[in-house]
Amino acid sequence: MELTQYEIVLVNLDPTIGSEMKKTRPAVIISPNEMNKYLNTAVIAPMTSSSKSYPTRIEVNHDKTKGWIVLDRIRTIDKQRITKKLGNLTSKEIEKVKSVLKETFVD
Repeated sequence: MELTQYEIVLVNLDPTIGSEMKKTRPAVIISPNEMNKYLNTAVIAPMTSSSKSYPTRIEVNHDKTKGWIVLDRIRTIDKQRITKKLGNLTSKEIEKVKSVLKETFVD
């Protein structure tokens, strides 16, 4: 399965430990296309349908449902955890993700 950065995929995150996000849920591919092409892993940000407003969480509407991209729970997964592709972020959502990632991890 070829993955594209900022694509929304369905990911099985179980088994988990402690406070890690659990179950099968949508997630956004964060890793760049070059990594996605050559590695058996992908860096993802899980999504949730219930969240409080928080600086590292970006509100999005996907599949007619309001949800949040949880950038404070980024993790690397094996691609075998991805069960299917669900869609893509809008260009406006991508800009928000880039901005929060930069502010959180770079600046």
